[in-house]
Amino acid sequence: MEPGTWLLSAAAVLLVLLLAWTTFTLTRLRRLAGRVRRAREVLDAALLRRAELTAALARERTDDLGADLAGDLADAAAGARAPSAGDREAAENHLGRLLRRVPDPVLSPELGDAGMRVALARRFYNDAVRDTHALRRGRLSRVLRLHAGRPLPRYFDIDDGLDAVLAGSPHAGGPRPRG
Repeated sequence: MEPGTWLLSAAAVLLVLLLAWTTFTLTRLRRLAGRVRRAREVLDAALLRRAELTAALARERTDDLGADLAGDLADAAAGARAPSAGDREAAENHLGRLLRRVPDPVLSPELGDAGMRVALARRFYNDAVRDTHALRRGRLSRVLRLHAGRPLPRYFDIDDGLDAVLAGSPHAGGPRPRG
């Protein structure tokens, strides 16, 4: 074979490898976008459940909580269900801070479970976002502008006791993490 044939063959092999990698990466990006979307839906459902349980706690245990804390909890739960300024993270952080003020005997096990589910859902969502960011920020992905027209998903950062979940605390992720 002549050197030109070798060079043409090598270029063809490189082109096929680049096309295979591009196809694989686009498929992976599409799957990650679906994973982010599904994880966000689960996170939203977990946050809504925690807000509903908090509102119920404020309604049903007003005597045990005190009028001020019960009113604050009811307002925070309403704000978390429909944030006024559109800042869901701030509303959820406010709700979490108020839940930490609730005495242990007043907390329901369902509310603790809802807090754990929020922490886990947030972790899964942020893991999917991290994987998407890592794949889209790769050198070839940027050069080939794969998914360049789609916005990068945002992390969802709230103080929900996730560190306690990772450490294996018995109150992990619930409204009771104390640090």
